[in-house]
Order: sequence, then C-alpha cells, then structure tokens
Amino acid sequence: MSHRPNAPTARPWQLMAFLAPAVIVYGLFSALPLADTLRLGLYAAEDGAPAQFVGLANFRTILGDPEWSAAFWNAMANNAKFFAVHMLVQNPIGLLLATLFGLKGLRFARAYRTLIFLPTLLSVVIIGFIWQLILSSLWGVGERMLGWVGLQAWFAPWLGQEESALLTLSLISVWQYVGIPMMLIYAALLAVPEEIVEAAHVEGAGAWRIFWSIKLPLIYPTLGLVTILTFVGNFNAFDLIYSTKGALAGPNYATDILGTLFYRTFFGYQAQIGSPHMGAAVATLMFLVILAGVGLYFVAVQRRLTRYAL
Repeated sequence: MSHRPNAPTARPWQLMAFLAPAVIVYGLFSALPLADTLRLGLYAAEDGAPAQFVGLANFRTILGDPEWSAAFWNAMANNAKFFAVHMLVQNPIGLLLATLFGLKGLRFARAYRTLIFLPTLLSVVIIGFIWQLILSSLWGVGERMLGWVGLQAWFAPWLGQEESALLTLSLISVWQYVGIPMMLIYAALLAVPEEIVEAAHVEGAGAWRIFWSIKLPLIYPTLGLVTILTFVGNFNAFDLIYSTKGALAGPNYATDILGTLFYRTFFGYQAQIGSPHMGAAVATLMFLVILAGVGLYFVAVQRRLTRYAL
C-alpha cells in the first residue's frame, strides 16, 4: 500500500512574507488612522494653545451639553430613519427584483439587471445634481413629468420641506443603490441546488411554496449580509446629503446625519468654528455606533443564520 508524501508546510518566514503587504497597508491606512482618531478625541485645545489631555470631556460635552446633544441626537435619529427606509424599501425591492430575474424564460433579463445596477456606478455628486434638476420647484422637470400621468397636483418641493426632505433623499439613495442587494440576492438564488427545486416540483410544490419554504431559507445568510452592509453604509453616509443639501443639511437640519455633523464639527462651516478634537469625538461615537450594530448582528443574528448556509 503506497503512502502519499506529507504535504509541504509553510515556514514562518513564508507566512510573514505573504501577510506583510496586507498587514502594512491595513495598518497604515485603516488601523493607524482609527487609533489616532480615538486618541485625538481625548484631547482639547483652546485659542491656539497646545492640546491637553481631557479624557472623556469631549464626549460628555457632546452627550450632555444641551446644544451639542440636541444636534447629535437629531443626527442620530435622522440616520436611523435613513437606515429604516433602506431596510423597508430598498432591500425588499432588491429581493423582489432578484426573484423575478431568477425566473426562467424572462426576456431581456440581462438588460434589465444592467439598467438597474447602472446608477450604482455613477458619482453621488452627479446623482444629487440630477435629482435637484428633476425636483426643483423653479426649473425642474418633475412637475411636468407628473403632469404626463395626471398627477401634477401631487408635486411639491419635497427637498425643501422639513417633513419630506429626508424621506426624499432616502428614496434617491434607494434608487441609486438598489442594484447592489439585487445582485447579491440574485447570485445567492442561482447558488440554490437545482436538485432540491426539482425534488420539490416532483412532490407537487408550486413556485410560491418553493420560494417561501426552500429558496428563501437558503438565502438567509445573504439577506443577513445585505442587512449589515446596509447598516454600515447608511451610518457612514455623507456624500449624497452634502452634494444635495450642503453641510448644513437643511432645511433646518432636517436631513442632518452623523456624517454631516462630523464634517461641520471637524472642519467648521460658516459661523461654526471647526475643532479637530470635537470632530474626532463625533467620529469615535460614529465608530462605536457602527461597532455596536455589527456586534449585535453577529451575536444575535449571524449565529442563527449559519445553519442555513449552502
């Protein structure tokens, strides 16, 4: 009986050689800036004086001072609403589109997928400018387009009203990024073993039963991934709000989120003087919020979804 030779094992210096480039890049451009941001939030400087260690004083100011806390919790609430719209609108639409494109015999499915995914490749600045052109109450084409279908009376300056500005921007973001969950879920549906589906057909299950009882449970891990990517992306959001409503995130801070609050705090804007130390404290709180959300997902959700993995 022949024996296979033992597989060669990597030596320590070989492992270090392969890992070193990734570790160096990650350390220089991710871990080190993060650590320095955390450090910067623990210092304060006044009137050009050298920075002094103040511990958690900056965080107590943000969370305890009436003016600072009002701005922070307003941005936090708006961010939560921004995330909720994506979860309740974007991801279900992505699931629906992926399911439709997974049907056999659908004509022009590839072209439809390309057109829906195309906006994700465009610059957010371009997206913001285009939708400002469409929704402007002075020179926009939105009112005329609604008039084509008899809904001209429904038109309103949605981007200029406090009660509708954030929802409008959220839906613009949904329109731009719905292609990402669609493609992730579509790929997961393609990975469902055809043998399982055929066996269900033999047992007399219909298309609706097959989707709800077989395909949907098997793509739960992908739906979880889409959820956590949506959470991280939304709580890091900045560019769409800034390109559309500016750093003040008007009207009356109705579209202010943590990203725009950080920008004004760190760099300053108009009458507000920038403070790198307070800005670093806001960035640290953003990091802690995202870390808490991701940690909660892995502890409470991910463990339950692993049993559904293909």
